[in-house]
Amino acid sequence: MIQHSFERLEIIANDIRIDIIKMLEHAGSGHSAGPLGEVEIYVALYFAILNHDPTRPDWPERDIMIQSNGHCVPVRYVTLAHAGYIDRKELMTLRQFGSRLQGHPERLKLLALESTSGPLGSGLSQAAGLALAFRLDNQLKRRIYCVMGDGEIDEGNVWEAAMFVAKNKLSNLVAIIDRNNIQIDGFTENVMPLEDLRAKWEAFGWHVIEIDGNNIEAVIDALEMAKAITEKPVMIIAYTIPGKGVDFMEDNFKWHGVTPDHKQAKLALNELRTLRGKITSEHL
Repeated sequence: MIQHSFERLEIIANDIRIDIIKMLEHAGSGHSAGPLGEVEIYVALYFAILNHDPTRPDWPERDIMIQSNGHCVPVRYVTLAHAGYIDRKELMTLRQFGSRLQGHPERLKLLALESTSGPLGSGLSQAAGLALAFRLDNQLKRRIYCVMGDGEIDEGNVWEAAMFVAKNKLSNLVAIIDRNNIQIDGFTENVMPLEDLRAKWEAFGWHVIEIDGNNIEAVIDALEMAKAITEKPVMIIAYTIPGKGVDFMEDNFKWHGVTPDHKQAKLALNELRTLRGKITSEHL
């Protein structure tokens, strides 16, 4: 259920991007492009779609969110903080020794995380197992959401999971591909061409929805529509801009696994705080 207006959700998304930049600069290592590009997806999930309770992260009736592309976890940590799961001050412990906020999500360190991920391509299989288990346990109201990167679709076990999910008609599972067209070695279509991506998933028996992944309203509409699909699983292909909101990062695969230095962070924060010069910021 949407608890905020779309205008308010857009403000939350911009605030999350600001905190991502601050956190990554402080950590000095991590991934920038993917997390910045996925903000609207996570805002839609945690502020409009997921059945969850920040005061009870282990609530037995909660929906499950699996993050397959674990290197993008900065966006999840910041979203969790803004949603009330953790204190925003803890964000500055990213990747520090002993921190709960490791460079990839670690389930045993933070209750709000539903899986541990690092090796790419395994998230959909984890989500598939949970979706089937919920059906067997007659937990029909609980839903599984799995966010994936497009580069990890190069992994063969993704397609094994795709077949398994379709064969079992696990309509309680909704997957979202962050289709930002980059991966660590370059553009996806140069490294390992993925298109026609929609046709591939449809051939594997999935209902496919394509959206602008940086439009919060479009993301929410697609996720709501997915709830009405009962005969097959749903794949949402969300076209996003890597490095979204920061001009010198956008669409540049070199920012996949690089963090901004102090000067770059200052430029990025000014751009985000002023909405690219549309408003005046006191933090110049």
